[in-house]
Amino acid sequence: MASLASTFVADVFLSTLLILVAVSAIYLLGILVYNIYFHPLSAYPGPLLARCSRIWYINSLLRGRLPFDVHTLHLCYGETVRIAPDELSCINPGAWKDIYGHRVGKGEVPKDPMFYTSAGVDSVFYAPGERHGRLRRLLSHGFSEKAMREQEATIQQYISIFIQRLRELCQQGDEPVDMVKWYNFFTFDVIGDLAFGDSFGCLATSTYHPWVSFIFNINKVSSFFRAAQYYKPLASLLSLLIPKRFSEIRKNHWQMTRQRALRRWEMHTKRTDLVTRMTDPDSGITIHEFIANSSTLAIAGSDTTATVLSGTTYYLAKNPDKLQKLVREIRSAFSCDEEINMGSVNQLPYLLACLDEGMRIYPPVAGNLPRRTKVPEELDCGFVPANTTISVFNYAMCHSPQHFARPDDFIPERWLDDHDLEPNNKSVVQPFSVGMRNCLGRNLAYFEMRLLLARLLFHFDLEWIPECEDWEKQRAFNLWIRKALQVRLKLARPSDKV
Repeated sequence: MASLASTFVADVFLSTLLILVAVSAIYLLGILVYNIYFHPLSAYPGPLLARCSRIWYINSLLRGRLPFDVHTLHLCYGETVRIAPDELSCINPGAWKDIYGHRVGKGEVPKDPMFYTSAGVDSVFYAPGERHGRLRRLLSHGFSEKAMREQEATIQQYISIFIQRLRELCQQGDEPVDMVKWYNFFTFDVIGDLAFGDSFGCLATSTYHPWVSFIFNINKVSSFFRAAQYYKPLASLLSLLIPKRFSEIRKNHWQMTRQRALRRWEMHTKRTDLVTRMTDPDSGITIHEFIANSSTLAIAGSDTTATVLSGTTYYLAKNPDKLQKLVREIRSAFSCDEEINMGSVNQLPYLLACLDEGMRIYPPVAGNLPRRTKVPEELDCGFVPANTTISVFNYAMCHSPQHFARPDDFIPERWLDDHDLEPNNKSVVQPFSVGMRNCLGRNLAYFEMRLLLARLLFHFDLEWIPECEDWEKQRAFNLWIRKALQVRLKLARPSDKV
């Protein structure tokens, strides 16, 4: 009898298991069929795997290929592409305004909560409507042109250290210099001073501060945690598959952010920097909000600027005719280093054109900043139902032959009048985004980049090294994972400075 009972129980268990497997399979098949043929986005083109599931998206995301794979999809399918069952990418010229811009009579398209995680605190990057406005007003004072003029001496000080360290390297021998590393040293020292009241000491020691190393990895780490969140029922299980070191990086990043932010919070200074207004006793900002905004400033105010400088330097070195044209403009405008300041660099049109072209061909944010519709929207790209994630991928927009002739070529002249390139839709290049939530750091970035590049090329000649061919072929987890950029630097002869 016992044997028969055991057999019966085993049969019931096996039958139940088979039924559950069959029901699950039918359920999953039903979801796939619905996503492909009956979903509100079924009319939009895209690869089959992307239309029926998140598998295509997550695979591309975790390989650091998403911006470039999306670009390939646009070349194949057109200006609006379905990249996941409930997500669209659009490179229509009106997409910036439609998705991110201020819309009279309508609220903004909300940020996609799956992408914008704030760890329980508000920063200007994540905050909802009214709170965002409050935080932005407090921060905007530190990024104004007036504030930039007051901070010029600080920025120039770090540029002088940057120039001196490179001069020392030139005097030591003829070895190539990794410009990615030195641009990082500069931008992190500046943001450390202006956001935390103290530099990271990168230029002084020629090494990365431990926190800087964490920042380099945080976007890659965030991609893995975001991928797990796409499957809510399995999120906890999938999180176990994320390498332990990624969790440690995330934890250490927040610990160091808190440590640095608290030091600045308690610092009593009358100087004008990026967070002066936020530290006022009557600012209404909590310490948790201050820490969150400090983290945002550290990442957005350093890595992106270094990215543009690195990309622009690479393309200048690779195109010696463009480089020499820029060098002539700089050295004919100035007779000594002291003449190069925030006012005088604004009179160098080719310098600005080179930086703008650098941001087009190698955008500081290669990926996207997704929004998610709450209500049905009629956009230039078409009808978008509620609960749809939609965005512009910068790389795809800026490399589209729909917008630019020879889109993969570095041509600063396309930003000036002396060219015959068509199409040349410069308005689609928005490296700082648009609308009420555009990047506050635009002024700081342009000031830093113009000053540093002008002073660098005033003092040094850059020589291309063939080993850096294809440097731009990198991975990107929204922000680029930049490889070393080796160039040979030589001190400019006095006779070269016209």
